[in-house]
Amino acid sequence: METITVSQVSASDRQRADRIVEAAGRVFFAPGFARVSMDDLARELGMSKKTIYRHFPDKVSLLTAVLDRQFAAVERTLATATEDTEGQPFDMRVQQFLIAAGSELARIGAAQLATGRGDAILRQYVEQRVDAVIYRRIDELFRDGHRRGLLPVPPELLSEITRGALERLFTSQLPRQLDWTAADLLQATVDTVLYGALRSARPGGGDEPLRAVTPTARDDEQENEPRPRR
Repeated sequence: METITVSQVSASDRQRADRIVEAAGRVFFAPGFARVSMDDLARELGMSKKTIYRHFPDKVSLLTAVLDRQFAAVERTLATATEDTEGQPFDMRVQQFLIAAGSELARIGAAQLATGRGDAILRQYVEQRVDAVIYRRIDELFRDGHRRGLLPVPPELLSEITRGALERLFTSQLPRQLDWTAADLLQATVDTVLYGALRSARPGGGDEPLRAVTPTARDDEQENEPRPRR
């Protein structure tokens, strides 16, 4: 009689759990997720609900495992984008990272995930994962540029602008209205964040963007100083 070792049982359990997570990813990310039940998933897998519950006690814990897998893939993609642009000009590094981040968020359906699909706990979990995997990396990238004297504005401001732009694009109707692809719209957004929307119209000014002037305490003091009499 063949003896099944603990390691074999554990490996079998892991394989079954992976299979459940893979199938759940297909089912839960399809349209109409809110109406998908554990019965639907059991039918998709050809196994009993009891077997699924053995690995995942409820629907939220199962979807959390699916999200962990999705965000792990996002993290690998962003790490590759960062490595591939190492040593390149700073604006190119930012551009490629933001495009990769936007593409990955679109791929996993971040617009729908951001709502938590109607579950407050799940919504909070998605926000935490997006913040840890994407926005903290963006924050560090802008801080690095500021430390190196490449960004004249506070990195926190750029982070907030970028975060708002990425999140807004997920629910925007602009791609349809402008007849642009999401990739084209994201590219234009990245260019605007990096270089500004207004460009010089002065003769011979070319396409150079206008530079923002940040007021300083000295500027204010000079304005308030009495002018010398002539």
